[in-house]
Amino acid sequence: MELMRVATFASIDQMVNQALRAQAVMNSEQEQESSGLVSSDYGGYGAQAGQVLNLQISLARSQSFSAAASAADERASIMSSALTSISDIVTSFRTDLTAATSTDGSSDGLQETASELLQEMASELNTQYEGEYVFGGSQTGSAPVNISDPSYAVATATSSADTSYYQGDDAVTSVRVSDEQVISYGVTADNPAFEQALRALNMIANSSDSTLDTDTLTAASNLISSALDDLTDVQSKLSADMNAMESAGNDQTDYQNFATTMVDDLTNVDVAAVTAKVTAYQTQLEASYAALSKIEDLNLADYLK
Repeated sequence: MELMRVATFASIDQMVNQALRAQAVMNSEQEQESSGLVSSDYGGYGAQAGQVLNLQISLARSQSFSAAASAADERASIMSSALTSISDIVTSFRTDLTAATSTDGSSDGLQETASELLQEMASELNTQYEGEYVFGGSQTGSAPVNISDPSYAVATATSSADTSYYQGDDAVTSVRVSDEQVISYGVTADNPAFEQALRALNMIANSSDSTLDTDTLTAASNLISSALDDLTDVQSKLSADMNAMESAGNDQTDYQNFATTMVDDLTNVDVAAVTAKVTAYQTQLEASYAALSKIEDLNLADYLK
């Protein structure tokens, strides 16, 4: 006659189910142990899934603002460097004009100097950053200044403002550095500071000895002085914009550190604690399976002995 088991099928089934549940929990803990994360998908975060997702989206957006601010700051730095060179050109020419208009001064070689500086200044205004011209507004694909343009007339002491050398537009470069803040920065090559300096250089460069008189020298000197004053304003504005970009970038970095910490707190696990849990579950499972094995091996005859 077939021998009966001591344990009932129901009790064994219950023990098996308990062991399987413990096995599933241990597997989950092992995944956390190996990845360091609470879950491999949002579903594993339960009620905190929405918070984790929102933080990650916000963090990515903040990083894009930081990248935009950094790129704009680099572009502005190139512009600032060009402005410094232009200021040096204008300052140098003012010195030459001062010498030429002094009582015992001489204008010998002044036209040649003006011609050279005119070309240098045009070159600075055609400065590029990553293949784009920075002083042409939104027209970044072509040089904004062409002093050889036929429409750009020879200047005289009585000439008025002339920006026909300018090939760009009046768009002002801007960058969004946060959801609330957009910084407009930079300057276009038709700014009065540049126009006046170019006109003064043009006036002297294209003068002959017979037209390089006191009126011409005085007019050029006045233009240069005004250009230097305006250049100071342009440089100060750009410097303030660069400081604003740096500040905005720092704010975004601070937020990213905060958000990253929050995401880590929500998504990361204490690996040491999880490892201890895994060890405990392994011990529990080994005991459970050992007990099941022993029960299954027992029969009524063994029990009655």
